[in-house]
This record gives sequence, structure tokens and C-alpha cells, in this order.
Amino acid sequence: MNNKPFLEYINKIISLTAEEETILLSKIVHRNYLKDQYITQQGDVCRTVNFIISGCTKTFYMDGEGHEHIVLFAIEDWWTSDLGSFITQAPADFNVQCIEHTELIQFTYKNLEELYKEVPKLERLFRKIVERAFVASQKRIIRNFSLTVKERYQIFKKTNPKIDQRVPQYMIASYLGVTKEFLSKIKSQIIQNQ
Repeated sequence: MNNKPFLEYINKIISLTAEEETILLSKIVHRNYLKDQYITQQGDVCRTVNFIISGCTKTFYMDGEGHEHIVLFAIEDWWTSDLGSFITQAPADFNVQCIEHTELIQFTYKNLEELYKEVPKLERLFRKIVERAFVASQKRIIRNFSLTVKERYQIFKKTNPKIDQRVPQYMIASYLGVTKEFLSKIKSQIIQNQ
């Protein structure tokens, strides 16, 4: 299995010795998921945090009427999980599902806790990851309150060009909180104004 992208990602944040890398790699699990397969399902406890080697996932909430509300897409070099469920080991609020065939590196709760003890600087790594996720979530909340759908879509396209090309438009509409027909109108307006 290919650990290189994972180790390159980590080395951008912290430096590990060869011995620490060996300990880290001894605690990971490689897993492949098929398109449409669930990594975590709403109501189940999220057992892993997942680094994406290849593929694309969506994190979403399914409401009581069966409507899907996408809160996050994740691609290569990103993490995906229901982090709240993973940290608390309580039932998940979100589903994490593969949009494409997806290869992951996974950490179980137990293995991650052991890693924190064996390689303390990994706790700093995961703190930085959680901080980045928190900041991104806060920015998204502010944008949803203060920007138009057109402005939010333009930001989405600019900050996620790889995702925009890989994800069906109805999913992007769900992420933006609109219908696919409304998103189509917004896209037409953007094209006419260019």
C-alpha cells in the first residue's frame, strides 16, 4: 500500500524520526471502499478517522423526511470522519459515504490514543488537523449567514476546483442548501455575466 502521500502530508506539519514513522505506520489500517459504500452511518459509532489516499467522499445528515444535507466533501490529502462521534464514541450524527472508489488510511480510536502516548508529537499533529477543521466549519457558517448562494457557489468553485469537477451538481446544490434547478440558474447567470 502507498504510504508516501500520507507521510508527505504529515511532514508538512511535524517532523518524525524514522523510529516514530515506524510506530505510526504500525498503527494504521489501509482500506478500500467502493463507490456508494458507507465509511460511517448515522446512528452508528464512528470507529475511525480516515486520511484519503485516493477518491472522494461526502459527509451528510439525513433528515426525518429523507432529505440529504451535505456538509463536507473530501478528496486526496484530506481527512474524513464524523469527528464528534469519533471523539466521544457516541452515535454518529452524520453519514460518510464514498462518491468514488476510495482508498483510505484509517486510525481506530484505540490506536490513536496509543499513538499519542508512544509519539507525543502526533497529538500536536491531530490538534492542528482539528483546529483547521474547526476554522473551516466556522467560516462556512458565517458564509451561509452572510453571503448569497451565488457568492457561496463562486467561493466553493474557487476554493475546491478539483471537487467541483468530480461531484455531481445535485450534490453541490445540497452542499449549498439549494435545489439543483436553482444552482443551474445561478450557473447560467455567472456564464452570462462573464
